[in-house]
Amino acid sequence: MDNNIQPPNVQPPLLRQDRTLDATCHFLSFAGLIGIPFGNILGPLILWVLKRDEAPSVDEHGKESINFQISMTIYTIVAGLSILILIGFLLLPAIIVLNMVLVIIAGTKAANGEFYRYPLTIRFIK
Repeated sequence: MDNNIQPPNVQPPLLRQDRTLDATCHFLSFAGLIGIPFGNILGPLILWVLKRDEAPSVDEHGKESINFQISMTIYTIVAGLSILILIGFLLLPAIIVLNMVLVIIAGTKAANGEFYRYPLTIRFIK
């Protein structure tokens, strides 16, 4: 009996380069924090468009990161507008910190070869 046959649902282990690209899909969203307008969306979007056909894992991680960042941008705009009724002073910093923490978690898991599904995400790209 041949012991080298894997079950059909088992994925081959990701190469280090693929895991690095997967993590980069998430960490590029920090471009928005350094002053690039909509960099949180554009960073992952550019990498996803360039590499999605080369690595299936980049396709999945890229879509997840872009969807999350679009969702967070919407939530940030709403929180910013809610400053007019004072609740935004609490919501805006909470959303920014939540975004950073979840990106770090997702990027770390991606670097370890795992997939992370962000909470509170509207799925724009399927």
